[in-house]
Amino acid sequence: MQEGIDKSKILEIVRKQLSIDMNCNTEDFDKGEIVFSESKLNKGRRMFDRQSPFLEIATMGKSVVVTADRDILVKIKPLLENKTREDIFVAPFIFGHSLYYIPDCKRLKKLPLPNGFEFCLKEGKEIHELYKILGFENALQYDINHPRPDVIALYATCGSEIVAMAGASADSNLMWQIGIDVIPKFRNKGLATSLVSNLAIMIMEQGVVPYYGAASSNIASQSVAYRSGFTPTWMCTYKNTFDGTAPYDGNIK
Repeated sequence: MQEGIDKSKILEIVRKQLSIDMNCNTEDFDKGEIVFSESKLNKGRRMFDRQSPFLEIATMGKSVVVTADRDILVKIKPLLENKTREDIFVAPFIFGHSLYYIPDCKRLKKLPLPNGFEFCLKEGKEIHELYKILGFENALQYDINHPRPDVIALYATCGSEIVAMAGASADSNLMWQIGIDVIPKFRNKGLATSLVSNLAIMIMEQGVVPYYGAASSNIASQSVAYRSGFTPTWMCTYKNTFDGTAPYDGNIK
C-alpha cells in the first residue's frame, strides 16, 4: 500500500471530502453537536446528482452535520436543533440511510481468488469494453461521459465467463468508491471479498482513498465490507421527501 496512508491520514481525507460536500469545516464533524450549513456546489465535491430541494445529514459518530438549500434549512433547523442524533435520523422528511466504510489498514490485505477463478484487470478507457456486458450495475457506470467515471475494474472469470466484478468510480480527486457485483450462482464463494480487498489496495497504491457504501438495510453488502478489511466510518441520509418521490408519499397523503 502507498506509504504514508494510515488510518489517521484516511480519516483526515474523509473529513476534508465531507466538509467540501456539505459546505462545512472539517472540525465540525468532531464537535459533538448539531451543525447546520447552507448547501453549496463547492469545487472538489463528489459529483453526485443532487435532489432538489436538497437536504443531507451526516455523522462520523460525534457531530451531526445538516446541510440543505437555504429555504429548507430555515424550516428544519428549529425542528432539529434540540434533537438527539437518533431522533434526527428518523425525521419524517428524510428516508434511506447509507453506511460508508474505509480500509482498516491493520486488516486489509491481498486475498487470493478461490480455486477455479482468475483475476482480470482493466483501467481507464479499457473499461468501456466491459459496457457491452450487462449485469454489473453496482461495479460499472455504463456511461463513457459519467461525471464519476470508472477508473479501475477488477473482475473474476470462470473459463471465458465474467462471474464477479469490483469497480471503482472517481467520485472526486480524493476518494474513489468501490462497487461489487457477483452473478447469483457464484455467490458465497469468497469472490466479492477477494475482489474488493485487492481493488482497495490497488487504489491506495495510487495515493487515493477507496471507500465502500451500503444501504443500512443491506446486511450482505455490509458483511462484504467487513470481510474485505473495511471499517464503518460515517453515515448519511439517502434522500428527502420534499419533492414527493418518497416511496409511500402518496399513501401518507
